[in-house]
This record gives sequence, C-alpha cells and structure tokens, in this order.
Amino acid sequence: MPHSNSLADILRQRREKLAKLIDFPAVLWSGSPSARNFAANIFPHRSSSHFLYFAGLPLQNAAIRLEAGKMQLFMDDPAASSALWHGEMPNRDRIAEQIGADEAYPIIELEFHLQGVATIAVQDAASWTQQSQLLDRWILPQRAPENIDLELAKAIVELRLTHDQAALTEIRKAVSVTVEAHKAGMAATSTAKIEAQVRAAMEAVIIAHNMTTSYNSIVTVRGEVLHNEHYGNTLQPNHLLLADVGAETSTGWAADVTRTWAVNGKMSSTQRDIYDIVLAAHDACIDKIRPGVEYEEIHLCACRVIAEGLVNLGILQGSPEELVDIDAHALFFPHGIGHLLGLDVHDMEDLGDLAGYETGRERSSRFGLGYLRLNRPLRTGMLVTIEPGFYQVPAIINNTQVRENYKTSVNWERLTDFSDVRGIRIEDDVLVTDTEAEVLTAALPTQADAVEQLTCQ
Repeated sequence: MPHSNSLADILRQRREKLAKLIDFPAVLWSGSPSARNFAANIFPHRSSSHFLYFAGLPLQNAAIRLEAGKMQLFMDDPAASSALWHGEMPNRDRIAEQIGADEAYPIIELEFHLQGVATIAVQDAASWTQQSQLLDRWILPQRAPENIDLELAKAIVELRLTHDQAALTEIRKAVSVTVEAHKAGMAATSTAKIEAQVRAAMEAVIIAHNMTTSYNSIVTVRGEVLHNEHYGNTLQPNHLLLADVGAETSTGWAADVTRTWAVNGKMSSTQRDIYDIVLAAHDACIDKIRPGVEYEEIHLCACRVIAEGLVNLGILQGSPEELVDIDAHALFFPHGIGHLLGLDVHDMEDLGDLAGYETGRERSSRFGLGYLRLNRPLRTGMLVTIEPGFYQVPAIINNTQVRENYKTSVNWERLTDFSDVRGIRIEDDVLVTDTEAEVLTAALPTQADAVEQLTCQ
C-alpha cells in the first residue's frame, strides 16, 4: 500500500464510502481453510475478496461488521499451542489496530451483533453453513443474493467497479511480477522438453516475489483448449505455446496476462498470419477504450477485425459485418473480449452478472455474444482485460451441423492450410483513465518480432 496512507486509513475511506450507499449493517466473513484428506492437511487459504476489500489482511475464521463507517472485528486469538507449529502470531487487538477496527471481539460474540445485517456468501462450505445458521436464512454461493443481501452486493459492486490508488498500487506490483514471469517462460522454452518446465520457470518468478498465481496457470501447446490445466505435452519445434499466467499479491490483488509464442522461436508463415490478425484486434480494442464507451462495442470491434482478417486470408467468405452478424467469427473466437480485474482475476463474478452487466441487461442468447463477461459502459478507474483470440476447437469446427450451417461462410478446405495454429491469444490488463487507456502490462511486448526476440535469447 502507498506510504502516504496507512492501511487503516485506506480501509476507513472504503467503509465510509460504503456507508453512503447503505443504511444498514453488514457482516463479511473471511472464510475458513478447507482440509484435504485429513484435518491438519489444508489447502492454502484465500480470504473472501469482499472481506479483503474492507479488512485488508488475509485472515481466516474471521468476520467484520460494518455500520455507519465503523468496523468491528470478530476473531479468536491464536491458541497457545499454535506457536509451536506456526510461530508467534499477532493477536486480535494487534490486528484490529492494523486495520483500524473500532472494536474487536472473539468470534463467538458475533452472534450477538447480527440484528438486521446483510452479508455475501463465502465460497467454502463451513463458512456459508455458519452464515446460514447464524442469520437463519440460506446464504449459498450458488444462489443469487436477495433482499437486503442484494442491496449490499449492489453497493459493493458500485465501489469495486473502479479502483482507488491503493488498489492500483497493489495491482501494479502483481503486473510487474507477471511481466517478469512471462519473460522467464519465453526464455526457458528453448531448453524445455514439456509444458510443465515452462510453467515452472514462470511460477518460480511469482513464488520468488512471495506471491501466488491468481488462477491456475495455462501453459500449453493445446491452445484450442481454452482453460487447459494439463502440462505434460512434449514441446515440438512447430508448436505454438500459449501461456496465460498471472500473479496475485499477498493481499489478493491480481494480474492476468496471456502471450503466445513459437516453441522454436520463429513462427511459421501461417502462424504469423493468424497472430497478426489477433494482434490487430487487440490493438484496435485498446485504441477504443475511453470512459463511456460500451464494452460490448469493444468486443464487437474485435469480432469485426478478426472477421476481416480471416476474409483476407480466405478462411471466411463474405462481408465482415455480415459474418459477425451471423456469428461466423465466433467459430474461431467464441469467448468474450475480456472481463473486470481486481481482487479476483474475474472480479466479482461470485455475484454472477451483477457486477459485469449494467442493471437491466441480460446475457445474449447469440453464440457470438453469450460468453461476454462484461456488458456496461466503461468508467474512469475501471480495470479490464483485452484478450482476443483465434482457436481451432475440434468440437466446433468438426461439428457436422456447424459445417452445414456455415458452408457458404467458411472455406473449410482453406482452413486446413492453417492446421499448425491450434490457439492464439494475446491478453493485456488495461486501465480506463479520464481520457484514454493505460496498458498496465505494456512492458511485455505483443509485436511478433519482439516476442520472438525474447524467446531466442
């Protein structure tokens, strides 16, 4: 966090802003660690992002109560025996001082401070079970918030849609480490035998900066599998390697970056042709980012650029505008252009489309728009990803009905000339400023020649 403001000051400013949006108390739980196989063997704990936004520290088995700009902390002091295994840990009062809590109590006293409170579901079962029992209503992560909980969720969305300077300071730290990690992955590719070795080089940088990955890394020569989390494929000289890897700071702020490069350091002519189309879409989208611009229009900009590029290559046939209207482009670019980024890599998506979609809007039933994660006008201080791609997904392009439906729009024979392009994606983290876009990840090149230079070092 910046030196000019203490953590306590930053958190006070956030809860004072919340107090202007709601006139009822709220309780946010941090969540509890989950065990695997036996009770003492736990998964790494990740506090609820809504809790982190107002509490600032990655606590576990804790809760905060917010009302009229004030904060109460509920958590137990460490057990005396825990010092043997975990060393000396700060007690409740010390943590309360750090985060600027007005009062601090043992967790058991929380039940006496729940009259009329709103909350948001935590992801782990132990916590949402406790939430439901204490509040005497179902609080489930898979269930949309209702009534007073919905009002709280809307208020938090309003605050978290744009980032304060403290948040941006943390995000820039995550971005810096992520850029370094991608460069390490590119440099490691020439000697790596399998995907896992490139992944190891990338995640080693993140770990060395005392950070974690903000999501399960995607490092794969099977780029057509959009969320591929397997790392055993052998690297062959003619392969493209797609790496979607991001760092997360200790306080939960995330980066999200994708680059695609040639395993042998030099793309084939067909790979370069497709790469340049994806890059053109990427650049055109970033050029359009301004406050007030609709994110859906930025997505459609990418669709049109990709469609035009594929027409020029002879893969698609027809007018780019008409091809986008019939979703022909989506055969190769099926996902949305990006999403919100902040305390989560897909920020606030635990609330469904409440954050991503402007009030009154619903997801389209169109194939080319149904996976759009963000559909609202951009605002100053909003952080989004821009990540166009091209993929040859067998389940799509080999589908008999798809081939029949698009028999006049796709030159399927010409497509076979590009069989060495399974998947390409180029993703950057882009901040909306008062006048334009600031690419936070600009230190990592996107131009093919510059990327090839990094892979050939």
